[in-house]
Amino acid sequence: MKILIIENEVYLAQSIATKLSELGHICEMCTSTRDAIKSNDYDVVLLSTNINGQAFNPVIETFKKSIIILMVSYISNDTVSKPLAAGAKDYILKPFMIEELIRKINHYQDYEKLKKRNEACDKYLTHTFSSIANEYDFNNINLSVFVSSSYQKHADSFAFEYAKKKNMPLHFITLSDPKAMSEIESISANSLLYIIDLQTLKKSDRKALYALLENKKAIISSTDKIEDDEYEIIEIKSENKIFDEGEILPIEDYVKFIVLNYQHKFPDTELSKKLGISRKSLWEKRKKYDIIKKK
Repeated sequence: MKILIIENEVYLAQSIATKLSELGHICEMCTSTRDAIKSNDYDVVLLSTNINGQAFNPVIETFKKSIIILMVSYISNDTVSKPLAAGAKDYILKPFMIEELIRKINHYQDYEKLKKRNEACDKYLTHTFSSIANEYDFNNINLSVFVSSSYQKHADSFAFEYAKKKNMPLHFITLSDPKAMSEIESISANSLLYIIDLQTLKKSDRKALYALLENKKAIISSTDKIEDDEYEIIEIKSENKIFDEGEILPIEDYVKFIVLNYQHKFPDTELSKKLGISRKSLWEKRKKYDIIKKK
């Protein structure tokens, strides 16, 4: 990581830079906040609040995308509370052990990575489920609950939307994993379980699953019709009726579905190639199924 050390005690700054450099970090130092704000290309900023007569808010504003850790000699509104409220991440009290500083840097680095990954996952899920309308009153759904849908994506949308609405941590588990039962048992009752692939579980093994779920909050999905009456069952039918038949699709139905759902994503040349037909045949299919290509 690229680290900026803003400290007027030169010996302390050099000591910190030496230790961090030994760990592979790139360190730069400056003794004033005015010099510090000339650049903002740093992952971490170590800001001393002992520099008299200099404002810290311009530094915090300049490096708002960086991890800012305050280095303080005493705790007060001016040295800790106000800078934290302005956007600094944390503080460390002088004198400190370099190991404690490194621990804080690593902690916030991991936090930022997880934050960005979570934001990317949220955007991906929003995009993935954008074509699926969830019209359920989640306040009237009592867990645990079974969700039956021949189209897995619809059950996924239901579970992730429920977790989002209820602001609950979601644990994803597939029953095709040999360790699924032990994982279910280990998760606390305050968490939300999303369990898929119920159809892979033998009926004789389902009693063991139900026993584990007694004091848990879970959404259990299956691509087969669920006939168990232990819990509430929600059946989700997809807008694409061909997925609700529970059978192998006829070739004609498959081609119709692909053309309807992917013609806006691929040009005709690529779409016909993926279907293994000519562009002329693709045009004939559209005419046959009365499919209008949107421009």
